[in-house]
Amino acid sequence: MMRSVVLMLALGWVAIAGAQNIDSLMRRAGMVDVGAMDTTIIVRLMYASEDNFVGEDMYGELRKAYLHPEAAEALLKAAEALRRERSDLRLLVKDAARPMSVQRQMYAKVRGTAAAPYVSNPARGGGLHNYGLAVDVTLADMHGCELPMGTPVDHLGPEANIDRERELVERGVITPTERANRELLRRAMRSAGFMPLRSEWWHFNLRSRAVAKSRYKVIE
Repeated sequence: MMRSVVLMLALGWVAIAGAQNIDSLMRRAGMVDVGAMDTTIIVRLMYASEDNFVGEDMYGELRKAYLHPEAAEALLKAAEALRRERSDLRLLVKDAARPMSVQRQMYAKVRGTAAAPYVSNPARGGGLHNYGLAVDVTLADMHGCELPMGTPVDHLGPEANIDRERELVERGVITPTERANRELLRRAMRSAGFMPLRSEWWHFNLRSRAVAKSRYKVIE
């Protein structure tokens, strides 16, 4: 019995240390905690659970959403723009800055599968998440409940494409309300300088990959 208790405590300390290590890594890389900068922004990291397309917890006990300061400031502007248009809604961050070490683990799990195109290859420099310049975000009500967007965040398939939404509505794949919610999210994010990703309605980049590689540092 005592041995089991000691093992459980040891595992708990390992989990806490892992979260602290990622926190420290983010801060050393110059990233900032978005949730601490604006408490109206809800943070619920999907890779801190098994509820994601990988099906595994990639972040452990990490619960904070870190971004490059420029991206964080832009997200605060997007949150303010959303509140001006809909004071009853909030931004909900599902993923933000991601260390390259996690990117390698994620890519290894999907390599050779249909999901591989959705994960930036770390051998080619990774993606904008690895610079803290990308954010996965959706809309939520005042209680933190996600608004219907036609697909869940992290859905892999054409139903998540933003350039086919009119067709998706006409075919009954998504509803007019779900399309309007996506458009509202894009208006708020674009007003702050973010660029949407064609294949994922929830993904927004602050900079292009070329600019990121030339001017910013990867989070190792």
